[in-house]
Amino acid sequence: MPRTVTRASAALTALGAAAYTAWVLEVLVDTGLDPVRTYVSELAASDQPLGGLFRATDLAAGLLVLAGATVRLLQRRNTRTGSRRARARAPWDLVGWIALLVFGAATAVDSRLPLSCAPTADPVCAARETAGLVPATHTAHAVSSTLAMTGALVAMIVLTAAARRHGHPRPLARTGPVLVALELAATGWTLAAVAAFEAGKGTWALGAGQRLQVLLVALWLAVLAYSLATTEEER
Repeated sequence: MPRTVTRASAALTALGAAAYTAWVLEVLVDTGLDPVRTYVSELAASDQPLGGLFRATDLAAGLLVLAGATVRLLQRRNTRTGSRRARARAPWDLVGWIALLVFGAATAVDSRLPLSCAPTADPVCAARETAGLVPATHTAHAVSSTLAMTGALVAMIVLTAAARRHGHPRPLARTGPVLVALELAATGWTLAAVAAFEAGKGTWALGAGQRLQVLLVALWLAVLAYSLATTEEER
């Protein structure tokens, strides 16, 4: 039974990772938004023709990761780990999976708080946003997005560190550090680009940086899911 539960968590996490990359559909369809300049979340703005689709995939991604993290946390709560290594890893796992739960929940909430327009693509929208004439969902969306990405970063760092320190699960221990390093670089790029845009100094390829940031989270989730599915639990 414990192995079946672990695989259920892995499957949910993998499906969440896949849904979190739905924005790549912009390669196949004309969204009218420049992927190098625009926020990923602008694809789901209320005034965008495919906004409903991207809001639905964001909601699915959030709920799937939330479910995967919940299953994992409940499993760990109900399982007594016997080995010294497993006991040492337990606090790291707890923090990491709680952070992943926060990421999933915030992502789901984020999908219900769409932007009303695309500020990086529409000067009128940007002016309204600067003047505070946009719906309160713009501010709420910024908060939920920040919370989601913070949860993702904490989960990536903590669970990868646990895998490295305690040698389990091995796929995450091997691949995780590279993904974490790239994610931190992409996050720095995104934050700098956001600051430049808000200061009226251009976008600094904001869209490219944020898309890389989101893609790396999805790749890390996929590695985590694969690790859970293929590595035996320690007892």
